[in-house]
Formats: sequence, C-alpha cells, structure tokens
Amino acid sequence: MTKDLIPIRAAARAAAEYTDKVRARLADMVAPEGKLDHDIAEREQHSLHGYAWMATLSAALGAFAEWAERAENSGSFGELEKLVLGVGTGEYCAQIAGGVVMSQNEVVRPSAYGLDVEAQAFASNPAVDYFIKEGNNAKTRAALSHRLAEGERPFEGTGDETLDMIRDQFRAFAADRIAPHAHAWHLTDALIPMEVVQEMADLGVFGVCIAEEFGGLGLGKLAMCLVSEELSRGWICAGSLGTRSEIASELIGENGTEEQKAKFLPRIADGSILPTAVFTEPDTGSDLASVRTRASRTPDGNWRIDGSKTWITHAARADLMTILCRTDQNTPGYGGLSMFLAEKTRGTAQSAFPDDGIAGDEIEVLGYRGMKEYTLGFDGFAVGADGLLGGAEGQGFKQLMRTFEGARIQTAARAIGVGWNAFDLGLRYAMQRTQFGKPLLSFPRVSDKLAMMVCELVMVRELTYSAARHKDRGERCDIEAGMAKLLAARVAWANADNALQIHGGNGYALEYEISRVLCDARILNIFEGAGEIQAHIIGRGLVAAR
Repeated sequence: MTKDLIPIRAAARAAAEYTDKVRARLADMVAPEGKLDHDIAEREQHSLHGYAWMATLSAALGAFAEWAERAENSGSFGELEKLVLGVGTGEYCAQIAGGVVMSQNEVVRPSAYGLDVEAQAFASNPAVDYFIKEGNNAKTRAALSHRLAEGERPFEGTGDETLDMIRDQFRAFAADRIAPHAHAWHLTDALIPMEVVQEMADLGVFGVCIAEEFGGLGLGKLAMCLVSEELSRGWICAGSLGTRSEIASELIGENGTEEQKAKFLPRIADGSILPTAVFTEPDTGSDLASVRTRASRTPDGNWRIDGSKTWITHAARADLMTILCRTDQNTPGYGGLSMFLAEKTRGTAQSAFPDDGIAGDEIEVLGYRGMKEYTLGFDGFAVGADGLLGGAEGQGFKQLMRTFEGARIQTAARAIGVGWNAFDLGLRYAMQRTQFGKPLLSFPRVSDKLAMMVCELVMVRELTYSAARHKDRGERCDIEAGMAKLLAARVAWANADNALQIHGGNGYALEYEISRVLCDARILNIFEGAGEIQAHIIGRGLVAAR
C-alpha cells in the first residue's frame, strides 16, 4: 500500500468508530430496555434517520478505500484518483463530524446525540484532519476539475474483465441507441420504441440474472448494476425497463413452482414477456400491510381480482403482472397477502387494456417517461388456478421482501447513471458557455460543483457495487442495499440540481436536456422506498443488530 492510501483506511476506521458511538448513544434513546421501542423510534426520527445517514456516509468511505486499493493494485491510482480520494473523503468526514444533510433543510448534528466532544475528537484524528484540510480545499478541487475538463475520468475497473467488457458494451449501446433520442421521447411523452426494446432483449438486458438453464445470462447483481447504470446514463427509462424484468424474474426464480419457472423465465429473458410490478395502492403507499386489493377463489378453482392499484409502470404494454393481493380477509397485516402471476393482453394505442376486468388511467408525470404510469382498477379480473406464486397463500409479503434487496441495488445503479448524465451535461455546458469573457468552468463555484459530482458518484458507485457483491455471495444485504439506494438517490438529485444551476436560465428551458434529467432524478428518492422510509429501516436495523 502506498503512503497515499494509508490515510484513507485510517479515516474510514475513525468514521466507523465514531458512528458506533452515535449508535450506542442512540440505542440509549430508542431502546432503553435493550430492545428497540418502535414508538420512541418514531418520535426520535430526526436522530434515528440522522444516524442512518451518518452510517451510510461511513460505509461509503469504507467502499471508497477499497476502490482506491483496487485502483492501486491495477496500476491505475494516478493523480486524478488521488484528487478524487482526497476531495471526497474530506467532504464526507467533514459532514460526519459537523452535520449530515438529510434533505435541503434537515441537518443532524453531533449535539443531537450529546457527542460534540467526540465529534471534535473524530475531526482531530490525524487522518481525518488531513483529508478535511489538505484533501478537500480550493486548490485540490480546482486541480480535479481541470483534469476532468481535459477528459480524464476516475478508475472504474471492477477487477473482472468480463464485467468491464459488459460495461463497455452497454455504454456504447446507450450512447448510440438511447442518448441521442431520449430527449425527444421525453418531450413527446413517447414509449421507448419496440425495436429498441428488442435490441435490449437481444443484448440480454432482461435476463442478466436469470439462470442459463432458463435462457438467461446467469450473471449476478454486480453485472446487473453495470447494465442498469449505463442504460440509465443514456436515459433512466431504458435502465428501468430492466427493473420490471428483474423484479419478476427474482420473484419467480426464488419462489415459483417448477412449472412457473419453466413457463415464464425463458420468455422474460428473451423479452417476449414484458412484466410489471403491481404492488402500490392509492391509500397505502409504503404501508404494504394495508393492501386491500382482493384475490378470491372462483367455483372453478381459478381466481378473481378486485381492487385498485396505482403508480404501475409500463402497465399497458406489459404481458405479465406480479400482483400483491389479500387472499385472507380475516388475517390483518402481512399474513393475509399473496403474490399472483397474472397474464394480460399487451395493450395498443387504440386499446391500452383490452382484457375484461381491468381498466387503467394514465398518470401524467414530470419525468420518468418512456414507459408511462397508470392507476389500475380490477373488477373480476381472471387469473388461472396456477397463477398463485409458488402455489402457497399468505407468503406474498415475504416473497416480495426478498426481492427488495436486488431492486434497491438496481435503483441505486440507475441513480448513478442519472448522476453521470447530469455531470456530463453540466461539464459540457460549463466548458462551452462563456460569461464575463471566460468559460463558466473557470469560476470556482462552478468547478467545485463538478468536482464534487464526480467524487460522490465514485463513492456511491462503490457502495452500490459492494452491496451487489454481498448479494452475489448469497449474504443478507438489506441494510447495504438500503444505504446504496438512499445515498445514490441524493447524489443523483444533487448532481441534476447543480448541473441545472450551471446552465442558469437555459437549464429551465425544455429544449435543454438537463431539464429532463432533473425531472428524472427527482423520482429516485421516492420509489423503491422513499428516503424517509429507507433511513428508518437502516437506522432501526442497525440499532437492533447491536
């Protein structure tokens, strides 16, 4: 290990030790008798969620250190990587020590835990002090932005040549087939053309994690991250098409009967079936225990579905719905829920929902277009007897929870792609636009924004990849996946917001691509678990695991 890498390991350890002290103090608040008190935890959301954010930044520093060592081991830890490491580590250490931003007007500070002295001691740690003062300052940020303007980019190797080739392949595809058309598709609120969807299918997008025996690529979540990131860098909707198939294939692959696997997985993998997830209801949102849509047995042994769902992505064009329903009206909460594999006829421009028993209304949205969102109404919609996932009632919530790790990891990857798109647009505009006789990039407040965009993208990318590696090893990673999603959504939004600020008034004009990216970025902190829900789960899980 070179001398440049020694401080990052020390700083990451110091951050972990300090956040452990925060956890201990928080546990005294929300688990006074040694067990988490959920009522107190809800009252103390500011402190609980603040700790979740602090632990997330600390985990990102650990992943950042691993990135630096991997770069060094491959002979790629150059001056650019050193600058990225210094600026990023310095910024996150300063936030942990002084105040972690949860939203634009919510900051959690050491005083929330009575740890001002301990926070000062953390900031005074030699490695931490070095990064705060020497790693992240006006000089290092300027040097970093200069290298970025010259076309340099930080090391991104995974340590696996096959995965690196997958990244290159999908980066080229997105640049050629997605990015040039994305803004026009967005402005006209058009569906992604089916020929592009088919090209994605031919590349294996919809079967990345499906086993080879069922026609998939048989790769893991890390490969899925690379595919999702690069497609989303072209347009988030391209990356999100794969999410529908990922959720459905994991539900079926992990929980389906052999007949269900054989029937659906090969067709999901080759793109002949386009699935959609049908979970959320108008009055439930994240409260899935309150799902009311009913699935009832019919005299002939089949099922009928009645109720309403909302925010259903790509619903009209989908061929298969994974629907969370209540099959036991007498069992409240999660226990009465079951998952169904409900086939439907693919809609057309003339008839979006041609089947009996289902109707849909489009929800007009700011961004995240290309697939369209719908509210669905079910009135006796027929599902075959073999449509119950796994053939078992009452398992729907458990089955769904097992997919959330992968879904949140993939959402984090999509956010990273959006964040890179925002950086690309912001840098290009800052180099081309002149004010007061010089390029925007020459102004420190502009170059600082761009430098921090890249540093945060590398940190959250590595945090996301770390979660994916846990998943690929078969390890439980709900906390890691949640952290990746939480931070990635914030980084994507910050990058889009800052890139639009660099554009000035032009950024607010629909003709500029950054206006689309800002709208697309905003949804990331809401779906697959809103930021507040995500922070609550992370904080609660870490306190309970002490």
